[in-house]
Amino acid sequence: MIKIGISPIAWQNDDLPDLTAAYTMEQALKESREIGYLGVERGQRMPHDTEGLRAYLDRYDIALCGGWCSGNLLVNDLEAEKAAIRQQVAQFVALGAPCIVYAECSNTVQGRIDVPVNDRPKLSRDEVLAYGARLGELARWCADQGMPLAYHHHMGSIIEAEEDVNWLMEGSSDDARLCFDTGHLLFGGGDVLATLDRWGDRVHHVHFKDIRPDVVADVRTNNRSFLDAVIAGAFTVPGDGCIDFQAVANHLKALGYDGWIVVEAEQDPAKAAPFAYSKLGYHHILDVCHKAGLEIAERL
Repeated sequence: MIKIGISPIAWQNDDLPDLTAAYTMEQALKESREIGYLGVERGQRMPHDTEGLRAYLDRYDIALCGGWCSGNLLVNDLEAEKAAIRQQVAQFVALGAPCIVYAECSNTVQGRIDVPVNDRPKLSRDEVLAYGARLGELARWCADQGMPLAYHHHMGSIIEAEEDVNWLMEGSSDDARLCFDTGHLLFGGGDVLATLDRWGDRVHHVHFKDIRPDVVADVRTNNRSFLDAVIAGAFTVPGDGCIDFQAVANHLKALGYDGWIVVEAEQDPAKAAPFAYSKLGYHHILDVCHKAGLEIAERL
């Protein structure tokens, strides 16, 4: 059963708050539910306490379908990292979220507008394998708490390219799941379908994110930052860019995927109205899923 969710990032961008200053988180949840989305990933402008967040989501009849977790496993020992994420893990268990969306942020350049995304930190294969082994231990602890860890490969970070994803999955145990993000993978130069085929049994969470290849090419050629890419419109909703989401949906069907598909498409709302674009993305997902034979939940 497929459940369709959305990140509120089109209305409320945590990394570029001035970009979305004219919008509120309340508007994001209200409009997301009006479109038909069943869940929303956590945003930093939502209540941080568990019961406050529960009441906030209940007010808009929308579920918590995951949320970003900034990891620091490269610089923290395992016990320190457990302590750092313990509150979020417990909160997500209490609220029935499908996973934490974990990514290494100790040395990422994704939030630095002054650093080209081309200058991201890179690790050798052996270093990624070693990191993966430690990630597997952390993921095993998360699973023991009742919360899957789904690793988000992300532009500007140590796990960006297809080979990074391959090494991470090779080095980690099956406890470490994958948040498969179509847009980040293609932006990073990866083969979307090949990666999905290779690691389909590890995919626990899916982000449907499209890209505009001309903008991506400009960012790469002219050494622009990840945040420059966002402002320029590198990302968009499914059906508005170049990714063949019908092929992705067909692969998910063949893999027997059962879980959330989440739209995550940060853009300048002055150029891409959040409601209109989020509605476009939602209906494109409905269309490709129906054609692929994937059953879609209408209510939770």
